[in-house]
Amino acid sequence: MTISSSLNAGVAGLQTNATRLGTIADNIANSSTYGYKRAEADFHSLVIGENAGTYTAGGVRATTIRMIDERGPLVTTSNATDLAVRGRGMIPVAPAYQVEATGGSFNDMMLTTTGSFRADENGYLRTESGLVLLGWPADEGGNIPLVPRDTADGLAPVQINPNLFQGEPTTAMTLGVNLPATETEAGKPGTAQQLSVEYFDNLGKSESVTVQFVPTVPATGASNEWTMVITDSAQGGAVIGEYTLTFTDARVGGGTLASVTDTTGGAYDAATGKIIVNVLGGPMEVDLGLIGGTGGLSQLSDVFAPLSISKDGSAVGNMTEVEVDANGFVHAYFDTGVRRTIYQIPLADMPNTNGMIAMDYQTYKPSPESGAFFLWDAGDGPTGDIVAFAREESATDVAAELTDMIRTQRAYSTNAKVFQTVDEILQETTNIKR
Repeated sequence: MTISSSLNAGVAGLQTNATRLGTIADNIANSSTYGYKRAEADFHSLVIGENAGTYTAGGVRATTIRMIDERGPLVTTSNATDLAVRGRGMIPVAPAYQVEATGGSFNDMMLTTTGSFRADENGYLRTESGLVLLGWPADEGGNIPLVPRDTADGLAPVQINPNLFQGEPTTAMTLGVNLPATETEAGKPGTAQQLSVEYFDNLGKSESVTVQFVPTVPATGASNEWTMVITDSAQGGAVIGEYTLTFTDARVGGGTLASVTDTTGGAYDAATGKIIVNVLGGPMEVDLGLIGGTGGLSQLSDVFAPLSISKDGSAVGNMTEVEVDANGFVHAYFDTGVRRTIYQIPLADMPNTNGMIAMDYQTYKPSPESGAFFLWDAGDGPTGDIVAFAREESATDVAAELTDMIRTQRAYSTNAKVFQTVDEILQETTNIKR
């Protein structure tokens, strides 16, 4: 019985060392594969049973595990949508054939730590191996809506349209203008000062608001008062706001706003220093400055000077490039200088990363052994961030694998010697009958 069990133990030793050699060969073969996670074989002894004075060799068995939580070094690339995870977390992807067959939906969410994504003929960001990048679509304002984090239901294939035209309507404007204090003095001609400011309507067309400042000329002294009239070119020059502006001539704060009184248009908000007027496309917020504050309207000296005029919005422009930031936001850039957020790529995390099911092309699927996944914002919670213009290299250490290969080869040879020795003993036992 002992001799027979020795033979079985030798056979088991050959099998388990062959398994380890297979993992080593796989690791070395993928030493240049981006995102590859090395496999590792572990040995466990088997105890059949022991009785007094006897021993039965149980042998050994091998179990293998994919070390998914080990990360390879990051290397830079020239492609803006080459992505790699720096730290914990994995990027969600889906098979391209599912996305193309269904026109945008998918059944299987898989996870990876790196990928070289480029737009295909349909605009989907995908790898050469057929993996489509997944993310949460942003709304028209560039905001990510509230989505479930413990399921892939809110995810969609990231699709880029290079022919996209984008224009942003102007919704806010700031007027930093100095009015000449001398024009509100008695005996002055009451010459109006005029300023035209461009804005963009809802279709990206250029329009303008004209702001006219008319001084109030008193019989004696100085009034320090102006009438501001705002007209809209899109409405044929119609008046959209009229306000009476009064400035202080006190020793402290001289030349700053003292009061703003509306005749037509939205009321002045003393807390924010803003008014709201309605151009043809909708409401527009105009910042005049705070009462007693600086940086908005002022009345000093004898010079009319538009010091600081700013506005949001832009004309229609063409998309020029797409980039992904460290928090996973996918930004589209236009030749007008506008940046628009179009997707957010989350990072999936789970209790036991190494418990996931390994698939082709360095992808993995959650399993009962890995635990339930949760989709985090990149850089939030336990997850790391996303690095663009980068790929993750293989986690294989070739020197360590070659060292393990030598050890495995020696162990295999030794087990073969056991097998050979047991065979010779059995042969001698057979020869006793002769």
